[in-house]
This record gives sequence, C-alpha cells and structure tokens, in this order.
Amino acid sequence: MTDPYATAAASAEALAQLTGYPAHDAAVVLGSGWRPAADALGRADAEVATADLGGFPETSVPGHSPVVRSVAVGPQRVLVFLGRTHLYEGHPVRDVVHGVRTAVAAGARVVVLTNASGGIRSGLQPGQPVLISDQLNLTGMSPLTGPPPPGAYPSRFTDLSDLYAARLRVLARAADPGLAEGVYAALPGPHYETPAEIRILRGSGADLVGMSTALEAIATRHLGAEVLGISLVTNIAAGLSDQPLDHADVLATGQAAATRMGELLAQILPGIG
Repeated sequence: MTDPYATAAASAEALAQLTGYPAHDAAVVLGSGWRPAADALGRADAEVATADLGGFPETSVPGHSPVVRSVAVGPQRVLVFLGRTHLYEGHPVRDVVHGVRTAVAAGARVVVLTNASGGIRSGLQPGQPVLISDQLNLTGMSPLTGPPPPGAYPSRFTDLSDLYAARLRVLARAADPGLAEGVYAALPGPHYETPAEIRILRGSGADLVGMSTALEAIATRHLGAEVLGISLVTNIAAGLSDQPLDHADVLATGQAAATRMGELLAQILPGIG
C-alpha cells in the first residue's frame, strides 16, 4: 500500500510547481454550494485541477469542483479547495483526508473546514453560519487506523481535546460577534438521517449534522495544524420541520449564503498569525 503521507507530500510538491508558490500559510475547504465564497476571498493568483496533483479522486457530488486556488488574503497565502471527497462516494478514508494532508504538507498551519449541515438545535435557521466547537465522529472510521505513521510524523494517538481551536474561534467571533457555536455530528451518508436518529443525536449533544469534516479535522490535527470549522445550516434536520430534505435545496441555500461566508472568511484569515 502506498504511504498516504508520501502521496500528500508529492501532491504538495506538484502544487508548489503548478501555482508558483513554494508554501501556503492556510487552507480552506469549501462545502456544498460554497463556491461563491471562493470569489469573495479575492482573485486567484493560480488555479489548479486537483487531478493534476495526484492522489485526488474524481468528485461525483454536485456543488463540489475538483479545483484548488492560491489566493492572497491579507498577509496570508491561502489554498482554497472548491470541493472535497466524501466517504459516501465510495472512497477510502485516505482519499477523504488527502486534501488536508496535502495542505499541511504545503505549509498550512491553519485549515478552515466548512460544510453544509442540518440544524438540530432549536433556533438554528437555514442560511445561518455556526462555529463548530466540537464533533461527534459517527462515521465508524478514523484516518489514523492502519500502519503507524512513518517516523517523521506524530504518533497516531492524537489528543483531540482542542480539535477546533479555541484561539481561532475567538478570532471568528471578533469578526462576527453574532456567530453561534455548536457540536457537529458526522455520519457517513449519503442518505439523510431518520427522525429517530435525529432524536438520538440531539440527546447526545449534537447541534448540527452532516456527512463530512470530522475525518479531515482529525487528520489535520494529527499533523499539528489548527482547525477552524464553520458550518452553514442549509436545512432543518429530519423530523424537526415539515420541509422534505433535498440536496438541491441544500445547494441553493449554500449558494445564497456563500458570498457572505466568503466575506466572513476574508475577515478572519488575515489575523490567523
């Protein structure tokens, strides 16, 4: 089996060659329908198809583009992934987290993970951004299973006590004091949850539910980078409203709010230090 860390390092090297920038300070992974947020971050100095970097599988999900941009946001050189890979596409975990491993190998010390989510906590509304304060990884998987990482990498027994960095959440609230916070529950998908499952999640402390992010957060933290998570509520979770759940509605809500989300990120990223 190919070493996934070596594969990420090779992708980072290809990224440096194709963008013309030897290193990047941070990375942003955009969720479903968030593409307009990339434009709000600023003009791309370089844009590369992920297929040209190696290790990235072809995406099959509407609202996700197989492209990464290099953008200057204030003093920071930022990688912006216009889509991600999901477990439910049939890919192994190593492919799901390849993007964030590549970003860290390219120099990113902060990775911003965004997503579309169902709102579980009472009061959360479609179109509302929520800072992720913690997560429930209910995928039944981890990016750290299998052979131990090569000697140059940290132990796979990673401390996740500060998985979503408190320091970065303070910066985000300074940019938008009205931001709510919540716990994100990640399930494999692609089907939506049943009302009974939502009742269990609510009883377990989940405020949001989705089909991504958790594995990327673990892989990022394992490599020593900080994680900031921002979830956009695109629907009310199953059984909590009379509205049927439809991916087209998720995309539409994401697209409607994406420019605002990009403007929020443009305020946060220059100060990540």
